[in-house]
Amino acid sequence: MSVPILMYHQICAVPPHDNPLRGLCVDPDTFASQMAWLRRFGYQGLSMCELQLYLRAPGRAKVFGITFDDGFQNVFDHAMPVLDSVGFTATCYFVADHLGGTNHWDAHLAPSPAPLMDRDRLLTWMHRGHEVGAHTLNHVSLPDLTLDDAAAEIVGAKHQLESICRTNIEAFCYPYGNVTRHVRDIVERAGYRNATTTRRGRADCDDDPFLLPRLVVAPDVGPFRLLFKCLAS
Repeated sequence: MSVPILMYHQICAVPPHDNPLRGLCVDPDTFASQMAWLRRFGYQGLSMCELQLYLRAPGRAKVFGITFDDGFQNVFDHAMPVLDSVGFTATCYFVADHLGGTNHWDAHLAPSPAPLMDRDRLLTWMHRGHEVGAHTLNHVSLPDLTLDDAAAEIVGAKHQLESICRTNIEAFCYPYGNVTRHVRDIVERAGYRNATTTRRGRADCDDDPFLLPRLVVAPDVGPFRLLFKCLAS
């Protein structure tokens, strides 16, 4: 079977069309409608940890993965209450060295930085049953680094988040979707169990678990179009 893994970033008011980060935002009411309708059609949203069983099992199930990149506070404020209300779980990939900071890596694109979840919000996210994943220490393009520096970003994020969460961190996400075979191998050797990319498509049992594709959820995707994407992609 193949499974859609949804990719979100910010759940917030969608900025104007001339904002370069517009495509990474989904309005809170739109997100709530998406989750409600998917639930109404019998789908179950799952974190990457919980989704692994379905990626390895034969047959079909009405499940999909939910992921959020970067760890924005607006995900905590607007997405988590919706997920909790419909009984879905999700994975949020945190930039380990910047908890409580902002998305400084987007400063050249957007004049107003957005706050990231701090340590207490991260722990609340986890205690509500959602998964904490890693997105490196500093949100860097890993192939642009030396292999030693890339390993420091990948391994350091895992250790730092595990120290906070007191549990194993299994999920990783490549910043900007940038990955090479060497980077992928470092992620596996670091002890992660899966990793997601920005490659578009549904994940299935034949996919490399460290190069999983996802479906981007753009700001203009309503609940029925998202349902169609889940069914037809």
